[in-house]
Amino acid sequence: MESCVTAAGVLFTLLSTIDTVLSITPQTQEQVHVVKNVSSQFETTLWQPVSAEYIKAEADVHLFVPANSSQAVTDLLQSHAISYEYVILLDNAEELIEMQTKNDSTDPRSSQTFYERYHSLEDIYFWINRTIQDNPATVSVVLIGSSFEKRPLYALKLSMNNQPNKKAMWIDCGIHAREWISPAFCLWFVQYSLSFYKRNHDITTILDNMDVYVLPVMNPDGYHYTWTNNRMWRKNRSASSGSSCIGVDLNRNFDANWCTEGASNDPCSEIYCGAFPESEPESAAVANFLRNHRDSIQLYFSIHSYSQMLLFPFSCTMDEAQNHADLLEMAKEASQKIQRYYRNHYKYGSGSKTIYLAPGGSDDWAYNTGIKYSFTFELQDRGRYGFLLPPNYISKACNEALIAVKTIALRVIEKTHSFVGTA
Repeated sequence: MESCVTAAGVLFTLLSTIDTVLSITPQTQEQVHVVKNVSSQFETTLWQPVSAEYIKAEADVHLFVPANSSQAVTDLLQSHAISYEYVILLDNAEELIEMQTKNDSTDPRSSQTFYERYHSLEDIYFWINRTIQDNPATVSVVLIGSSFEKRPLYALKLSMNNQPNKKAMWIDCGIHAREWISPAFCLWFVQYSLSFYKRNHDITTILDNMDVYVLPVMNPDGYHYTWTNNRMWRKNRSASSGSSCIGVDLNRNFDANWCTEGASNDPCSEIYCGAFPESEPESAAVANFLRNHRDSIQLYFSIHSYSQMLLFPFSCTMDEAQNHADLLEMAKEASQKIQRYYRNHYKYGSGSKTIYLAPGGSDDWAYNTGIKYSFTFELQDRGRYGFLLPPNYISKACNEALIAVKTIALRVIEKTHSFVGTA
């Protein structure tokens, strides 16, 4: 018995000296209140849900707890009989972050594993230039705007032919800075498209019938900040008048029931909606581009993490989209293919009913502006690593998203009768 007590004491001492992620499950409203306070009083970061207002009874909460707050947080939870478990045990979160930032090469032509690594913003800009140089006939770059800190917003255009009246799809990645698997997917998708065109039937059919715009990093300031200052940063890096808090949640800044329930007008909140719709140069640049190309762009994807979900409008209201049945059918088929080929489960449905109300999102805005096939993907995982998904998971996560993109794109081509050629 004494040895068991000693072992438990050693374990507790160990856990109080390392960074962890706790999975907490409040059962009562009183416990919900306690967990909300924990997430705001201590030096912690909410991973899931993104804001304390979404915390509810009998729903898991993922909370990143630095070592210096570990004992105080767990003592408080125990004193209120709130159940929790350790999801990630690390000697230090820096260990996983170091693993994520380790690269053997910044040149995609000199490394077999380039696309199975995370890359800094500088590396991604280098990759964009190299991709254009290596594929001058099929890839061009579009400067759609610049960020708050004046970094360029580069979108790649993949165009395999000059068919008249050709339709297009849009993919943006990295709207939330800490979701590193998202830009990794955009790079993966471009490389796959260029490598397997005329070799894979599905991607060939898609690229023969659609141009593809890919924005690898929609939030370059925030993404750069996660590499240099704070790995858990979510928002952009804009300043707010009258507040010392930095950043706007770009996915609450679009004009879709802007700043209603599910967003915040507090600049210190992780879901701050901004001063007005499209107040941020990043969201305004994307919105302007999509507005100017809405006659050709029929399909919109925004790539996020984590939680493994395929979502579609609406997130800003509980109402169903006019073509809800079509969107549901497409998401269901994509989820089934991921399950069949990769043995991984992705939930699917409208954003508000699958997760929670989230106004001001890019997918709802795109839908309302006329892009009737609009989706948000939440990639791996479901919380074991969360935003710190190790590089060896990149390949599977990207292949899962890829098969979903291909499945939906083919269905959109069929439903809109936008075939202009065959593979």
